Amino acid sequence: MHIQTQKKTPHSPSYDANMFAMMWKTKTIYQDINEQRISIDERFTKNVPQWKNFDAFAGSRFSRFLWITGYILFFVFFATAWWQWLLLPIAFLMAPIHGVIINWFGHIYGYVNFKMKNTSKNLFRFDFLMMGEGYHNNHHKHASNANFGVKWHEIDITYLIIRVLDLLGLIKLKAIKIKE
Repeated sequence: MHIQTQKKTPHSPSYDANMFAMMWKTKTIYQDINEQRISIDERFTKNVPQWKNFDAFAGSRFSRFLWITGYILFFVFFATAWWQWLLLPIAFLMAPIHGVIINWFGHIYGYVNFKMKNTSKNLFRFDFLMMGEGYHNNHHKHASNANFGVKWHEIDITYLIIRVLDLLGLIKLKAIKIKE
């Protein structure tokens, strides 16, 4: 399968007519990668742990069924008004919604810390909603860095969680050199 955007950002509005086409193409690309129908450059997999059994389970219909059941049970126990049930579809679709916010709007709106050969931008000056993923321009510049925050006000909450897990000895962070 030949995908022109694989060498570039596969989830950029520069290559698709609308956000739905972009997300469908992105889903297809990642599905093909997971099913090993296409290969990816080693620079994207180097030093990344491979958990084939976990990945197979996480991508299975049974796993999806468990998540859907968990969300429904959460609403059964915690919804206090009928209108809160209207939020259930949003819970089901949170991953694609998150993907659109970051990968579509993160190439259209925001500010730039680094001049790149792509359209990536940082969406938020302080990104608590997307847990640091909104620093998309920083991510494109330093893709292998665990901390997407670069400036003093760019706090990557996910990175802070990673640091806590590292301090507790639950994970081990590797030091990497960042190229400017």
